[in-house]
Amino acid sequence: MRLREIAHSRTGDKGNISNISVIAYDAKHYPLLREQVTSERVKAHFAGVVEGEVVRYELPNLSALNFVMTQALGGGVTRSLALDAHGKSLSSALLDLDIEPGSDDK
Repeated sequence: MRLREIAHSRTGDKGNISNISVIAYDAKHYPLLREQVTSERVKAHFAGVVEGEVVRYELPNLSALNFVMTQALGGGVTRSLALDAHGKSLSSALLDLDIEPGSDDK
């Protein structure tokens, strides 16, 4: 299944850094997010787009993960030649990540 089936996202960007939060619709899916949506998978998912580090922060009280991705915006939003490859576009792309359903979701 796709990540978007169990979570939504919020984004922000500053300079050449993109910040994406992935928030479970239901707290019961948070363990699935923690298990399958890793920094390594996010970095691989954005291969060719995110050139820097991807750091994951866990926010269990919100059933959310926050990813801070450096060198992610082609030099920064105002310097990038990419059309709309920023914030909201990246979060939508992340929600297309394939994940294995949990036992409650099959």
